[in-house]
Amino acid sequence: MASHSPLFLSITLLTILTFAECGSIGVNYGRVASNLPSPTKVIHLLKSQNINRVKVYDTDPTILTALSGSDIKVTVDLPNELLKTAAKKPSFATNWVQNNILPYHPKTQIESIAVGNEVFVDPKNTTGYLVPAMKNIHQALVKFNLHSVIKISSPVALSALQNSYPSSAGSFRPELIEPVFKPMFNFLRQTGSYLMVNAYPFFAYESNADAISLDYALFRENPGVVDGGNGLRYFSLFDAQIDAVFAAMSAMKFDDIPVVVTETGWPSKGEGNEIGASVENAAAYNGNLVKRILTGAGTPLRPNAKLTVFLFALFNENEKNGPESERNYGLFYPNGEKVYTVPFTVNDLKEYRDKQSPVVGSGRVRALDPVKGGGFGSGSGMWCVASDVGRERLQMALDYACGEGGADCRPIQPGATCFDPDTIEAHASFAFNSFYQKAGRAAGSCYFGGAARIVTQPPKYGKCEFPTGY
Repeated sequence: MASHSPLFLSITLLTILTFAECGSIGVNYGRVASNLPSPTKVIHLLKSQNINRVKVYDTDPTILTALSGSDIKVTVDLPNELLKTAAKKPSFATNWVQNNILPYHPKTQIESIAVGNEVFVDPKNTTGYLVPAMKNIHQALVKFNLHSVIKISSPVALSALQNSYPSSAGSFRPELIEPVFKPMFNFLRQTGSYLMVNAYPFFAYESNADAISLDYALFRENPGVVDGGNGLRYFSLFDAQIDAVFAAMSAMKFDDIPVVVTETGWPSKGEGNEIGASVENAAAYNGNLVKRILTGAGTPLRPNAKLTVFLFALFNENEKNGPESERNYGLFYPNGEKVYTVPFTVNDLKEYRDKQSPVVGSGRVRALDPVKGGGFGSGSGMWCVASDVGRERLQMALDYACGEGGADCRPIQPGATCFDPDTIEAHASFAFNSFYQKAGRAAGSCYFGGAARIVTQPPKYGKCEFPTGY
């Protein structure tokens, strides 16, 4: 097959420079602490780490001013205590936008407003004000012609789910569906926005360490968990949690609305009974999550989803209430030193290696069954397949993979085991996967100029079995 060095160059450049198509990583900048650096120093830290998205929990003028001209996209928050007034008084919503958004945008790139945070668990019972407040803030954006560039949503905790296991049975709490979720999803659909979700696999693992393996919680190699409802195999607790949300939305006929994960993280320290809280586990969870997002993998239920994920949190916050873990979610100490190393970009991933640790708990994962074929026993749970980009682009990428790329393309030759089905998509998928597995599933090795994507379910093309290692 012919080789195409120009394609190789484009693949290399695009892999290094373009990861927005694969997903995006941001960080939460919480400030419940007495020892944090100035906003100017914080923005310098963000830029030094190539972090291009940040979420804050208010509209503090010093922070929004410090972010001006930084090219960092910002999500701001309308606090829960303002929901009632924003819902009842459109004039308040207008003034809030006028005073807290207009003075900073567009030099400060405010891309979204989180109206409230985990409102359904707010002890002050502000749930009934949520959707009216969202609508009034949106109308204020319309008034100032900002509605097309700034999205409105509200972060939802997983406690809003009635069922989350198995993922296919995901459903929202019945008492929230008609009064809140249905009007909110209609609003998100009408405004082209997305649902914000806060997901913490740590809590599920901590409470069920005798039934959930640490490897499953930390995105490490594991046999996987089969969802009895749809037959999909899950290799991470994070995917299972997010797909429970997707399933709940689908049950309400809102499966067209995207999801942004506005909070997720793992504590580096905890009380004696907070199983799994450690520096090593926090580094593994966040590092492997970033690798997963930046290399383009969606979820088993939504394999093409390009998730934006905000890690929690930028700093350890010494004044937070609750157990020890609450004060130890930070990626950095207040002096700017790393608590542990986490990659933030595709380039960072080239040097990233997860340090494996012994499993805490029983090491068992529920609902396991044997997996057939293709060397899948390695437990990688990730394959590289062709995207729907047209025959010409696939052929060029296939030629490169089987030529300069060094993929093992013997099985797709006429008469060989994977020649059938004789389609460009099937042959390109096999070649892409061979290249990807030979590269050790390295960051950027499943791209091919946008012609490939990562999946977490074994590819099915006739009787062909796709390997997971060489």
